[in-house]
Amino acid sequence: MPTVAASALFCLVALMQANGASAQSLSCGGTLSGVGDSKFSVVQKCGEPMSKEFVCVPRPQVAWVLSPYPGGPAQQVVTQQCVPMEDWVYHRGQGNFLGIVRFYNGAVESVRDGEKMR
Repeated sequence: MPTVAASALFCLVALMQANGASAQSLSCGGTLSGVGDSKFSVVQKCGEPMSKEFVCVPRPQVAWVLSPYPGGPAQQVVTQQCVPMEDWVYHRGQGNFLGIVRFYNGAVESVRDGEKMR
């Protein structure tokens, strides 16, 4: 029978994989920038973004809290932790969606579409 810890860990891994599965690439002059690329690589392929913004992305963190009673079982607690990341916004031209590249620890964590430019 799976333990509560194993179930929570499975859910956490599944959530992280679901976030990574939606990753895209940013097309820049015939080359692609995507997950794992460095900031330097993205600037070389796509140039400087139209804006940069530091963001706090909440991510689940599992912790164990000891029982206040001697011999009592530890309790599992899931909290949200702020993970600092950076979003770069690229203008893809009139009629196209903005490209938003999110960096974590200096590498592309994800690429997504922003608002449509008119």
